[in-house]
Amino acid sequence: MTLLSFERYCDEILLQTEQLATSLVDADLKAMVPSCPEWTLEDLLRHLGGAHRRVEATVRTRATEFVPDEQVSGISGPEGADVHTLAAWLRDGAAELVRTLHETGPEVDVWVFFGTGSVSFWARRMAHETVVHRADVDLTLGAEFAVDGEVGADTIDEWLQIGALPQLMEARPELRELLGPGRTLHFHGTDAVPGVEAEWLLDLTGDAIVVRQAHEKAAVALRGSITDVLLVVFRRQPVSAGRVEVIGDAELLDFWLERVKFA
Repeated sequence: MTLLSFERYCDEILLQTEQLATSLVDADLKAMVPSCPEWTLEDLLRHLGGAHRRVEATVRTRATEFVPDEQVSGISGPEGADVHTLAAWLRDGAAELVRTLHETGPEVDVWVFFGTGSVSFWARRMAHETVVHRADVDLTLGAEFAVDGEVGADTIDEWLQIGALPQLMEARPELRELLGPGRTLHFHGTDAVPGVEAEWLLDLTGDAIVVRQAHEKAAVALRGSITDVLLVVFRRQPVSAGRVEVIGDAELLDFWLERVKFA
């Protein structure tokens, strides 16, 4: 399920991009990103701007297959750009993406990760992609990252749902190693705003991963602010940082974090 509206996702793409771009100021593009250790800050910015542009092309052309780089205008960004130029390029790409999302509407079918889905999938995915990479920028710059409770809860929810997709397990058979008797995980954002569900139960005891919003006992529970739970779930902050509470089978949590990640 989604927790926010299509319009809110579009708004958040713009807002999160603006917050990210504003934080750059005179940042060193050659700085290494601690949460993406193979990337410099410049690599990260070009990745995010390229993702916005690829999705814009996918939606605009109503593509039903993956759109290759050579069909996406400006996907790599301007060569030799300084940080201010890249920040402007990011803003422009986000704005163009949101215009295309609005013009196309949420219900049109297009290519998504595992076949065909609706444009609303990409509005949600790009909002959260931008949230997580804003966290990467803040971590690189030594700044404190925080996210709105509604947005953060929805970001966590989407990631747990993606990690439970049967198609993902087919593509990555090693995920079956997660399944086993007694294997359940509970995630709890303790600062949830009124009307927002920020608790999830991840059930690994059957033949597939099942996720549901629930307050239930589990083999291991991860508790903390929505921001901190998000950072741990996306492997942007280690449990050892001491900002979350782990109750129960910590090894199971570590095992899940290691297996369920972007390839």
